[in-house]
Amino acid sequence: MALLITDKCINCDMCEPECPNGAISMGSEIFKIEPDLCTECKGHYDKPTCQSVCPISKCIITDPDNVETEDQLLEKFVVIQGMA
Repeated sequence: MALLITDKCINCDMCEPECPNGAISMGSEIFKIEPDLCTECKGHYDKPTCQSVCPISKCIITDPDNVETEDQLLEKFVVIQGMA
């Protein structure tokens, strides 16, 4: 599953530089996550770094509109990294 930044976001800019896939960018009002690039850090880290550095509890959640299995996330990681 890709992750989603909720409207609790305070635009602290902690998450964007931590994303190894470049999936996080500034939206019109708050940061956003590009689902096609989000692998929940599978292939890079044990858990999503954006969630780890976010100072707001439950600001970055699982995106219910982009449900993927761990295998699908790892496949996406391989494609993004150009290993396919």
